[in-house]
Amino acid sequence: MVSDSIQPLNSLAPMDSPEKEKKVDDINDPARLDYVKGRAQYSAGEFTEAALSFHNALRGFEEQGDEAGVANASDRLGDTCMAKEEYGMALEHYKRAFDICEKEEDSFSTLALNKKMAASYKKLGQLDEALELLYDMLEHYQLTKNPKGVVEMLTVMAELFIQQSKIQEAADAYRTISSVHAGFKHKRLADEFARKAEDLVQA
Repeated sequence: MVSDSIQPLNSLAPMDSPEKEKKVDDINDPARLDYVKGRAQYSAGEFTEAALSFHNALRGFEEQGDEAGVANASDRLGDTCMAKEEYGMALEHYKRAFDICEKEEDSFSTLALNKKMAASYKKLGQLDEALELLYDMLEHYQLTKNPKGVVEMLTVMAELFIQQSKIQEAADAYRTISSVHAGFKHKRLADEFARKAEDLVQA
């Protein structure tokens, strides 16, 4: 879950676009400079240093009353804690960012943060909490008619069901994935997931 492929916070992320990062440097704002430094350190795999930079940025944004900055720094701190395998701390940072995004009705960012929180819960072994978030995301993808998102959520849910020894639920998830692929004429993938479902039930 922790990767740069996850979209940055949406309406709360003025600092995450390349054009704006130049402005960040021009502003010469210590909090924003710490934030940019933290992103570079995170990308370089320097997670301890990145955590310190994001922490300093977070404090600076708090002092400024900059909620967008707080949300971004909290999100990045969460990513850094995940990389350091500090899953409980990651969850707390993600929750803080989520609360701000929810208040701003930024559904794109809340969805991205839900994914990260579900990953944190999974790592902590809190599978019911992870599944609760995954069900919410599945419903969102169904309502917005996003088959890729539906398949992604069902795949993760099936893995969690297997961990919980809920074999029938896992098989049902795989059958649903199979039917989604069948609907798009993806015969090989449809057959593959149908077979996974059968293998589970017969095991």
